[in-house]
Amino acid sequence: MNKREMKKRIYEIDFAIYELVLFLDTHPTNRKAMELLCEYRNKRTETIAAYEAQYGDYISTIKDVPATECWKWLKGPWPWENNFMEG
Repeated sequence: MNKREMKKRIYEIDFAIYELVLFLDTHPTNRKAMELLCEYRNKRTETIAAYEAQYGDYISTIKDVPATECWKWLKGPWPWENNFMEG
């Protein structure tokens, strides 16, 4: 999978997670939805790990930002310098 395809896959997984969270807001005892949510969270973690192994840091939300040291992009290149969505 190239960089663009991997990002697309992560976005697809994120969409599924958001939809499951919305469903669980109105169906909090649905075990199947909770199992799927756990499954998709694991898939997201695995997919991001694969992305980072090939292309470097993936930062999408505050949860993905490391809590230590400084912002990694300060060490370069800047986000707009590395062809964000090009494979």
